[in-house]
Amino acid sequence: MGKETERKFLVTNRSFEKEAKQIITIVQAYICNQQEKNVRIRIAGEKAFITIKGKTTGFSRHEFEYPVPVDEAREIIDLFCDDTIRKKRYLVHHENHTWEVDVFDGLNEGLILAEIELADEKTTFKKPDWLGREVTGNPDYYNAMLMKKPYKHWNKKG
Repeated sequence: MGKETERKFLVTNRSFEKEAKQIITIVQAYICNQQEKNVRIRIAGEKAFITIKGKTTGFSRHEFEYPVPVDEAREIIDLFCDDTIRKKRYLVHHENHTWEVDVFDGLNEGLILAEIELADEKTTFKKPDWLGREVTGNPDYYNAMLMKKPYKHWNKKG
């Protein structure tokens, strides 16, 4: 059974860009987008995947991911998905961990999130100086929720 353990943070500045080892353009959409489960199709650079995710408990949730041909992923998005999320993912190595920093486009432009995948919930890590407030477990920051309520529509007062 697949399981992922990750922590998610807001990013306070773009200094991570100079540390990035790789930048990947990502387009993703949802075939099923419910609070406790979703099925995502993602094109990341020249690769594509279908991912099934379950409910988050603590910092972990069940996740199953399978490669699919890119042309089929495009067709699935066209046939079965209403909209897409577009972002650039920067892979940044910091203190023996790789951070995935997502800079969103479109209706989520202005939002920058960093995630770190961990071996388990007790794994410790050092935070880079460009990291801001932790938003792990806040459903507003899930990509699946950003499809329903994009960042541009948030009330950002205060």
